[in-house]
Amino acid sequence: MPQAHPHEASPAPASPPAAAPDLRPSGPDARRWATRFDLLADPTRLRLLRHMHLCPGCAVGDLAAAADITPTAASQALRVLRDQGWVQASRDGRAMRYSLIDETAHRLLHFIGDQHRP
Repeated sequence: MPQAHPHEASPAPASPPAAAPDLRPSGPDARRWATRFDLLADPTRLRLLRHMHLCPGCAVGDLAAAADITPTAASQALRVLRDQGWVQASRDGRAMRYSLIDETAHRLLHFIGDQHRP
């Protein structure tokens, strides 16, 4: 049987497999994500977000028309999104213009759009 020379490296012992990270949301993190997904679950808010994603700085009337709702309903939905920090409003004369500012929502809308392209 050949003997190994002292300067030759012997094979390293097999290391145990790394433990998989725990990806389960828990505690406040789970509640935060549930709230975020709840905002996306509403078709009206999702239509408004999608339109803001495609057309940043749209006026409420334009957003309402794109979502096929009244300006009052759009304003109420936009208030919820603004309160959650997803959009920001800016006054332009008498019009309020809205822009999507939440990076996670922006990425999700890109993903959704990519999945529904012909």
